[in-house]
Amino acid sequence: QMGLAENQLCFNLIHEWLLKNPEASICTAQGAAEFRDIAIFQDYHGLAELREAVAKFMGKVRRNRASFDPDRIVMSGGATGAHEMIAFCLADPGDAFLVPTPYYPGFDRDLRWRTGVKLIPVVCESSNDYQITIEALEAAYETAQEADIKVKGLLITNPSNPLGTIITKDTLEALVTFTNHKNIHLVCDEIYAATVFSQPEFTSIAEIIEEDKICCNRDLIHIIYSLSKDMGFPGFRVGIVYSYNDAVVSCARKMSSFGLVSSQTQYLIASMLADDEFVDKFIVESRKRLAMRHSFFTQRLAQVGINCLKSNAGLFVWMDLRRLLKEQTFEAEMVLWRVIINEIKLNVSPGSSFRCSEPGWFRVCFA
Repeated sequence: QMGLAENQLCFNLIHEWLLKNPEASICTAQGAAEFRDIAIFQDYHGLAELREAVAKFMGKVRRNRASFDPDRIVMSGGATGAHEMIAFCLADPGDAFLVPTPYYPGFDRDLRWRTGVKLIPVVCESSNDYQITIEALEAAYETAQEADIKVKGLLITNPSNPLGTIITKDTLEALVTFTNHKNIHLVCDEIYAATVFSQPEFTSIAEIIEEDKICCNRDLIHIIYSLSKDMGFPGFRVGIVYSYNDAVVSCARKMSSFGLVSSQTQYLIASMLADDEFVDKFIVESRKRLAMRHSFFTQRLAQVGINCLKSNAGLFVWMDLRRLLKEQTFEAEMVLWRVIINEIKLNVSPGSSFRCSEPGWFRVCFA
């Protein structure tokens, strides 16, 4: 199974912490005394302890170059719920978000299925390592205008899924300028922030808007975060909307009652993230193990003549199999994918599922 972006490399550290801190769970003898207080109705805003711990953790994984206000954190059932929540808050049915390609296939579900929102691809190409350009953004924006579609925002993923790359500081500054000029929202999915394992370092949009040279309407800036990738907890469904817009925070809080994180989960995670020694060790060790796995994987692929896009983040590589296609078409890509699935018995993801603009690329998860 190399199609699921799961981070299982540091489960032993989590296991060790749980054994040392049994009182963190209300389902143990040591934690049972707190069962009643956690089992009854809780504040829909989420446990204060968790929001404070998450805010601190978000700062830590960004190397404390940005700080976060716990009162701006809105809890949701995973990043899936957070994305849908922000779409409901910012757009009406028929409105659109610009999304650079290739992008996470789940966005078509998360942002569209129940909201009626459209996604307009911003075509990025391998010739410049899929960097987002203002020219591509303007082209996508004009396409939407010509179709009489109202663009409400730009959605970016940094670090990128599926590329495993980071968006440069200069590009982020240009994106803020673009969205401010168009008066549209900038939604930044940063759920892989702690998976950056080598240079260049990750820059959060939270850092960019603090720069003196950036003229920015903060009401247009929103961050999506979760603990699914950075901590390896997709089953816990801990998602976060962090908005600099008071009206969005208020609206999202009201909507969060439809997708709450269980109080038991909140209590456990709050205890874990409040342990500074553990968190610091986890972040460092996770990056180290990701770097080792990435290096091992890409080097072995290179030995058999298979290259990958140069990357330094995420739980996957963007593998180039264009030379193995019988012809440069997406139909040929699917033929090759079926060979990999049915004959080699590996589950990898074809680039076409990520709306990639050219055939022959595959995402392969290694963590």
